[in-house]
Amino acid sequence: MFRKLINHFRSLGLKLLELHGSANSLAGGVAIGIFVGFTPFFGLKTLICLGVAYILRCNPIAAVITVTLHDVCTPLWPVILEIEYQIGSWILNLLNIAPNMTGAKSFQFSDLMEWKTFLDIVLPMLLGSLFLSAPSALISYLVTYRIFKRREVRRAALVEAESP
Repeated sequence: MFRKLINHFRSLGLKLLELHGSANSLAGGVAIGIFVGFTPFFGLKTLICLGVAYILRCNPIAAVITVTLHDVCTPLWPVILEIEYQIGSWILNLLNIAPNMTGAKSFQFSDLMEWKTFLDIVLPMLLGSLFLSAPSALISYLVTYRIFKRREVRRAALVEAESP
C-alpha cells in the first residue's frame, strides 16, 4: 500500500518533468500549485489552480500536478492548519480584529454554513496560510525554474546538434 502511494507520487513528478512549455510558464504553474496547496480550500484547490494559472498565463497542468503532489502533506494537515490558524489569529489580534475562539466541543456541523464561522475560523487560517504558502511558492518557483531552464538549454543543444 505504502509502495503504491510512493509510486503514484513518483509518476506525478515524472509527468511534471515531461511537460512541454517555457521554463517560466512551467515554474509558474508549480509555484501556483504549491501556493494553493497550503490554503484551507479543500475540494476547490484544483479549480483554483486552473483559474489562477489561466489568469497568470502559466502552465495549468503543472499547477494541477503540483497541487496533487502537495497532498503528500495530508498526514500533517492538522498541524499545518493549527499553525496557519495561530499565525492568522496573531495577525488579526495585531490589527485589533481578534477572532472569537471556538472550542472544538461547542462546534456543530451546521456552523460551517455561517459567516461567523468563516470570520472566526477560516479567515485566520487563510491569512496564516499566506505566510506558509508565499515563501514556499517563491522557493519552488526559483528551484523549478532552474531545472526547467537547464532542460530547455539541453533540448535546444540536442536540436542544434541534430540539424544538418
